[in-house]
Amino acid sequence: MARTAITELQQQIEAVRREAFAAGYAAAMEAIRELTSRAAAPGTRSAAATPSRRGRGRGRGRARTRQAAPAAKATPARRRRTRTTRTARAATATARTRRPAARRPQRGTNARMIEEILKAAAPRAIPPAEIRKALQDNGVAMAFTSIRHALGQLEQRNAAEQVGDSRTWRHRGGTS
Repeated sequence: MARTAITELQQQIEAVRREAFAAGYAAAMEAIRELTSRAAAPGTRSAAATPSRRGRGRGRGRARTRQAAPAAKATPARRRRTRTTRTARAATATARTRRPAARRPQRGTNARMIEEILKAAAPRAIPPAEIRKALQDNGVAMAFTSIRHALGQLEQRNAAEQVGDSRTWRHRGGTS
């Protein structure tokens, strides 16, 4: 008898928890929708208004079951601060502070920037570290792998060459 009462109580607690979670989740999503619609000016396309998620993300598979849960009933006079309300606040805070994503650079931009740096240093040969430093001085952060890839592209176009077995590169005087 006591076990069935405990089991029933646990089921009721779980049902209340699910309803509270669904209500908090719905409130957070509504706040995000409101903020994104306010942030996007009419007629313009904003990164916040058009999500570009590539993967399923965390918990995307469970979203359908949450929507199936019944909406929360009348709220009591005194509300307790729960994890779901903190989650909703965190979601609205991140939506407020999120900047719109910058446009992706055009294809071949890295190679062009590196070619300009090599031209400026010509006829002297420079290592990738010096190329990276020059890029950072111009306000561009680029990984060494990207620099190496761009140097390979320039080498294929005969716009740059590696000096012997050294790890330095120089601009070829030909047209590019």
